[in-house]
Amino acid sequence: MSTNEPIPDPDDDPPPAAPAPSTTAVVLVPLAVGTLSIIALGAAFAVPWPAAALAVCATGVATAVALNQARPRTVTSRPRDANARFPDAGVKAALDALPEPAFVVDRRGRLRFANRAAGPAFGTLGLGDPLSFRLRAPSFLEALDRVSTGAAQERITWAEKVPMERWLEAFIAPLAAPAGEPRPPRPSDLVLVLVRDLTEGHMVERMRADFVANASHELRTPLASLTGFIDTLRGPAREDPVARERFLAIMGEQAARMRRLIDDLLSLSRIEMRAHVPLTDDVDVGPLLNHVVDTLAPVAADGGVAIESDIPPAPLVVRGDRDELVQVFANLVENAVNYGASGGRVVVTARCDRSAERPAVIVAVRDYGPGVAAEHIPRLTERFYRVDVGASRARKGTGLGLAIVKHILNRHRARLSIETPAGGGALFSVRLEALPPSQSESPPVDASNDSSGLHSHKRIIGES
Repeated sequence: MSTNEPIPDPDDDPPPAAPAPSTTAVVLVPLAVGTLSIIALGAAFAVPWPAAALAVCATGVATAVALNQARPRTVTSRPRDANARFPDAGVKAALDALPEPAFVVDRRGRLRFANRAAGPAFGTLGLGDPLSFRLRAPSFLEALDRVSTGAAQERITWAEKVPMERWLEAFIAPLAAPAGEPRPPRPSDLVLVLVRDLTEGHMVERMRADFVANASHELRTPLASLTGFIDTLRGPAREDPVARERFLAIMGEQAARMRRLIDDLLSLSRIEMRAHVPLTDDVDVGPLLNHVVDTLAPVAADGGVAIESDIPPAPLVVRGDRDELVQVFANLVENAVNYGASGGRVVVTARCDRSAERPAVIVAVRDYGPGVAAEHIPRLTERFYRVDVGASRARKGTGLGLAIVKHILNRHRARLSIETPAGGGALFSVRLEALPPSQSESPPVDASNDSSGLHSHKRIIGES
């Protein structure tokens, strides 16, 4: 919304009157007629020449005075204060170029101008409407009143709860008269209001605080357990070999849990730091998936789960980071094995979808276990979110696996979808943009003969 038309003001001066006829024309004509008449009368009655001349002059003066009083006066309008014509086109163009909402209001808070960014942020506001129609926070309105009545510029922040939670900051400053327009000091006629949305920064800070609190809690629990067992071994169980062996085994499990959590935190940090690094490798997803399935098949068999795969032999080439994609698919398959074990099988499929405008490689991992309740699905990729905390810890989960998957897929411009299909279980699908063969600048990276990537990330498993 850009409001560029001036607001009519009842104090404006009236337009100047139409110009009257020329004074020279209206004076000379009757003066000439009067002069000829006096000369004629003087000749007829033998009036001396000086007296006739004096009579002519007196007639001219009297005629000019009479006409000057009778003719309509022209009203010359005094130029109004420069602020009445402000903001001008140049200022409006500059404010329109700003990416954030900007308003110019008069000393009564009525809108004189709003830039283009103001409309999408606060809705349409008509010229002459009070700015309080859109910005109602009492602290903001008080600051606007102070600046309008002569105070210096102010910066004010406030939070709004409806229609959505957001934090805003406003910079309020008086607009000085343009150069060359001197005037005595008085309250500002116009005020500039710049508004900035701080919501994203506040949300990031809140997420960071929540993350630190959750990480501290997750580390504190095993640490407290270790400390307690150490004190017990130093005291009552010092000479009890059976208790010592049992306590040492529990301490080893708690230490391993702390190590997994720290590894996941470091992995997540590395992924976030590389989020802006361009992807340069061409990766064939087919061999990579076969490698993941072959590596996890023995682990699944130990838990009574069979992994089935349907992966075409044709190349499924995407632009990506091989190690990160191994991490994603190993995470999803191991999650399915751990949390869908009651179904007895896990199915991994891959295909190329060319029906859309951009071809895509779609990888799906499905288990036939209890599935995921619909209310939990939107939060599954949050850090430390667990549907069942006890079951997650029993399966050595950290609550960070699917958060890591989400960050990796964001870097790959990919999409993760989670659903509970008919027949039970959970279905995790990954959609990656496929590369046509002509765009592959280098041979695809084949992960089938390299297991280091999988083993280095094998424990990074999220909770469903």
